[in-house]
Amino acid sequence: MQKRPLGRTGLQVSGIGFGAASFWGHPAFHEAEARSLVHRALDLGITLFDTGPAYSRGQAEARLGRALAGRDLSGLVIATKAGTTFARGRVRRDMSLPAIEASLVESLRRMGLDVLPLVHLHGPAASELTPDFLGGLGRMRDRGLFRHLGVNSFDPTVIDAALVLPQIDTVMVDINVLRPERIPLAARAAAAGKGVLAGMPLAMGHTAPRAWRNLRLRDAWYLARALKTHRADMAAGRRFRFLHGRSDISGAQAALAWTLGVPGVSAAVVGTTRLAHLEDCAAAPGLALPAELGAAIDRIHSQGRGGPGLNTLEE
Repeated sequence: MQKRPLGRTGLQVSGIGFGAASFWGHPAFHEAEARSLVHRALDLGITLFDTGPAYSRGQAEARLGRALAGRDLSGLVIATKAGTTFARGRVRRDMSLPAIEASLVESLRRMGLDVLPLVHLHGPAASELTPDFLGGLGRMRDRGLFRHLGVNSFDPTVIDAALVLPQIDTVMVDINVLRPERIPLAARAAAAGKGVLAGMPLAMGHTAPRAWRNLRLRDAWYLARALKTHRADMAAGRRFRFLHGRSDISGAQAALAWTLGVPGVSAAVVGTTRLAHLEDCAAAPGLALPAELGAAIDRIHSQGRGGPGLNTLEE
């Protein structure tokens, strides 16, 4: 798989990243199947793995660590989050330095790592990115807890605040066909030398036709989350149904080709629970978006926003 520079970090990452989160990390999804997806991702040349201590009700990091145990990690970029954890039945947010340090230490333990290659602050406020705060994080970096620091936020004001900070190496933001307004944001980030990771590059599957009958547990889980939190995006996704049903490129590949074509994007992080879907997505970096699909996407974008902005970070 082709690799791309991650901003000015000196790192090279695969165009597709593996999202170790959501249903993939839940105990209801069989451990062996989850592990086989990680191993296949490695075989396909995926070198970027993204997770977090709050994901999958706190189960995702440990599962990723077990799946990677015994494998060669030297060429991998394992990214996790700091500032959110899962405890006592809910996601808890704490951007204090002691809480972040404790979280990083636990992340190292769960994944069996000596150092975290990349850590993203998970949904910080712009006002929290103070010199004292960043200085404290720098001392943690100097102690060897992590190598590179980023910000994961779906709030453009937070990302813009991060772009002027020399301590921030990367940004992770939702970039997909429903979010054309992210294009100039990615360009600003790249111009500032930041690596840009596209989260939710498949728009959480909202562009694809849905089968409502005979749902498997994993499908019902994702559908329930969409109905609870992202109904407007489900409606907006119907405008992009034309991405699916072609013989030359799958709908997922078309959506990923569009996202990877956004100037400045280093990689698109995809979550999946199906081997065929993983393999389909892994082929996207080598594909060009057909001109007629690109033109159709542009026409929709010219008519107005593809969707209303996702307002929650993935768990």
